[in-house]
Amino acid sequence: MHNDSTPLHPNSFAYFCSKLHLMVDIEQVKQWAISRWTLGETHGISHWERVERNGLLLATPECDVTVIRLFAYLHDSCREDDSYDEEHGPRAAKMIEGLRVTLLKDLTDEQFKLLQEACRLHTSTHSTGNPTIDACFDADRLDLGRVDIIPRPEKMATKKGKKIAARNLRKRGSYY
Repeated sequence: MHNDSTPLHPNSFAYFCSKLHLMVDIEQVKQWAISRWTLGETHGISHWERVERNGLLLATPECDVTVIRLFAYLHDSCREDDSYDEEHGPRAAKMIEGLRVTLLKDLTDEQFKLLQEACRLHTSTHSTGNPTIDACFDADRLDLGRVDIIPRPEKMATKKGKKIAARNLRKRGSYY
């Protein structure tokens, strides 16, 4: 049993689980995103759930798991086309400004900034050097298989992402 006065080791499972305790209601954000989604499934709820799962797999102790989970449900929420829509990331970053006083009111300023940057840059930037944002990027990229694209390891931003992409590549034998 953990004594609250003893700090958790950053590599322990208990430390990771402590980061899953959220002030922001992820389910409420998820339902909000679903309620306004009008496009197909390529970038819809099943994709968002896989991005959330991938993000949790990629998360390291340095990552903010709340930001990663929110990214999963918000990064594609401003798409105007379910295939090609180059500006959907910047639109999502702008849109969440309106959620700052409602659904995202319990985020710290730093968390909000990370979420905005991850949404804004996720289609235009390879990596940022920030573990949380880079985990968001790779969580999304690792789901490219849904459109028959296997991400190349060198296109991933995190060590874990590179490892998973290399394993997937070996399984499939080819990549984009």
